[in-house]
Amino acid sequence: MRLRQIALAATDLDATVACLTDVLGIEVSFKDPGVATFGLDNAVMPVGETFLEVVSPVREDATARRWIEKRGGDAGYMVIVQCDDFADLEAEVARARGTGARVVWQGESEEARTFHFHPRELGAILSFDAMPTFEEWRWAGPSWESHVRRDRTTAIVGAELASPRPDGLAERWAAVLGTPITRDTAGRPEIALPRGGRLVFVASEDSGEGVVGVEVTVVDPGGFRTAAETHGVLGADGAATIAGTRFVPQAPTGS
Repeated sequence: MRLRQIALAATDLDATVACLTDVLGIEVSFKDPGVATFGLDNAVMPVGETFLEVVSPVREDATARRWIEKRGGDAGYMVIVQCDDFADLEAEVARARGTGARVVWQGESEEARTFHFHPRELGAILSFDAMPTFEEWRWAGPSWESHVRRDRTTAIVGAELASPRPDGLAERWAAVLGTPITRDTAGRPEIALPRGGRLVFVASEDSGEGVVGVEVTVVDPGGFRTAAETHGVLGADGAATIAGTRFVPQAPTGS
C-alpha cells in the first residue's frame, strides 16, 4: 500500500490548476469525464509517479460542493492509497470493514477498482484503489507518463491531516489502514505506508478535521519560492497555500 494521489476541492478549477501547475512546475495529464457522475469537473496532474487532482462541483447536489461549504472554502478532499493488486485490495477492504469503516461508494472495471470510505470518521474521503499492475494509474489518463515534469517537484511524499485531537484522528486512520502509528521528528503522530508516503496528524485551530497539507519533494526551491511569491500564496514558513491546502516543500532524500 502506498500514497498515490491527493485530491483538492476548489470552486474555480481553472484558476486553481493554473496556480498549482506554475508553483509546482507540473502539468495536466487528464480530465476525466467519468467524474461527471459525481457532479464534478476535474484535472489530474502527475508529480513524478504520484498524482494531484483538483475537483470542482458543477451541480448543486455535488458532495464536493457541500464539502467546500463545510470547510469554509476550498480544501483538501480525498487521500487515495494504492493496494498491490486486485486481490490485495479485496483483502484490505475486508480488513478495514472489520474495524467498522464504512464504504460509501465502490467502482469496478477491468482497468481499476476503488472503494471510498466515509469521511465522517476520518475527516476526509479515504480511497483504496488498485490497478491491474502496480505501475498503472488509470485516473491520470492513458499517457500520463509523457506529462511528467521533474525540474521543480518530483513526488508527493506526505499528507497532513488536522484535528483538534490529532492523536485520536491518527488512531482512526491507523485502524482503517492497518498500519501502526509512530512519531515524526517533531513529535507528531504519523503513519508511514509500507510502499511509500506518509500521513502526519497536526492540531487544528478550530473544531474541523481534514486534509490541510501536502508534502512535496522540491528540487528547485528557488523556482518554487519565486512562483509562490508571484501568485501571492507563499507563507512565512516557506509553504505555498493553494486551494486552502499548504504545499510543504521537502528536500530530496539524501540531500
